[in-house]
Amino acid sequence: MSEPTQSYEEARAELVETVQSLEAGGLTLEESLAAWQRAEALATVCRRFLDGARAKLDAARDADD
Repeated sequence: MSEPTQSYEEARAELVETVQSLEAGGLTLEESLAAWQRAEALATVCRRFLDGARAKLDAARDADD
């Protein structure tokens, strides 16, 4: 499965929708597995955005010191 190329906000919104779909139930096993894989990919995208933001903040703090 290819990694999504979305903004943080888009990836997070889709992740929330995917998790809600999983929590609601009613999916087949195959659909559930596909949704889980999509959620994992979206979580990775969100984590990378947040890690990048954290690194920029750390760099800005270091530059101020």
